[in-house]
Amino acid sequence: MVSLNPIRILKNDAEEEKAEVARMSSFIGAIAIGDLVKSTLGPKGMDKILVSCGRNSGQVEVTNDGATILKSIGVDNPAAKILVDMSKVQDEEVGDGTTSVTVLAAELLREAEKLIEQKLHPQTIIAGWRIAAEAAKQALADASFDHDIKMNEAALRADLENIARTTLSSKILSNHKEHFTKLAVDAVLRLKGSGNLKAIQIIKISGGILEESFLDEGFLLNKKVGVHQPKRIENANILIANTPMDTDKIKVFGSTIKVDSMAKIAELEVAEKEKMKEKVNKILAHKCNVFINRQLIYNYPEQLFADAGVMAIEHADFDGIERLALVTGGEIVSTFDSPDKVKLGHCKVIEQVLIGDECLIRFSGVQLGSACTIVIRGATQQVIDEAERSLHDALCVLAATVKEPKVIYGGGENIDL
Repeated sequence: MVSLNPIRILKNDAEEEKAEVARMSSFIGAIAIGDLVKSTLGPKGMDKILVSCGRNSGQVEVTNDGATILKSIGVDNPAAKILVDMSKVQDEEVGDGTTSVTVLAAELLREAEKLIEQKLHPQTIIAGWRIAAEAAKQALADASFDHDIKMNEAALRADLENIARTTLSSKILSNHKEHFTKLAVDAVLRLKGSGNLKAIQIIKISGGILEESFLDEGFLLNKKVGVHQPKRIENANILIANTPMDTDKIKVFGSTIKVDSMAKIAELEVAEKEKMKEKVNKILAHKCNVFINRQLIYNYPEQLFADAGVMAIEHADFDGIERLALVTGGEIVSTFDSPDKVKLGHCKVIEQVLIGDECLIRFSGVQLGSACTIVIRGATQQVIDEAERSLHDALCVLAATVKEPKVIYGGGENIDL
């Protein structure tokens, strides 16, 4: 006999929604996300206060950046997750407009809900949207004008400044937009049309006011030079590495060494030191006078570098050494057996500078001449973090403008569809 009992395909804890229920769930989730960030949109937009839970419990973040807000909230609704992912992609690809794309998508779905209630088929609505999207793109193309990169420098600068002001008008920097407009435009014009924003380093230093932020034509690294090592190097040959420079320990979990006297422990320590000295000698064989490592450099190798007159900089984070390799023309290495195959970085001067209460290292005359650093000052960490996000948006928009020279007027411009 054939059983008439239903056959369950899904897992026991799986749930299934169909037809009207599934559509309603999607509409509600997407519209809720749109309503969440809608109040942050535009020059009159309001900030959101985000309070962390879990491991960073109690940490406070104040922002009106759509991507930051949506990344910080946890959503379970599938349609809401799609809008969050869309905002992330917009942030990665363009850098600005994260709130706009979310609100636009949510409002389209709000109108689609009304059409569904009128018994229009979803595929009919989607077909209409595709036709409308093509018409909108054509209208934007017709209304845009070619922002020619070959125009004279004064006209190009004036156009970029206007675009930067528009971008910063809805940010925390709106009251200081003239100052930060100049910083952003100066930094992007140094790229000479490449649009490579990795050459622009942004460093945040607490203290002072926002208008004390400045553009440094060198590359700044928020680290310190080792003890008793030279604080200034001219015509630097830089070896950039990602290698352990601590005392070599047995790294097999649970392993132990048993000795029968203190003399054996001393012998082990001597053997470890000899192994580290051999590694340092291999590094010095590269004829470098500056060694920058992503990981820690312990006291003994630091002393060996000091004795050799080499500047050693430890614990430069991965993003820091990636940028350093880019701007100095070097490469990141982890083994030192073939000095002739390693490409060293170069710059004219490396020196320590004091900004506020922070001691930083400045690389001047780097191989990538367009590299620069923007130092952001501010009274509180929340203000500095939001200023960095705002400036990042402006830099992304300006770099995109230089690469794609078509622009269109913003609010108040009439476009007939």
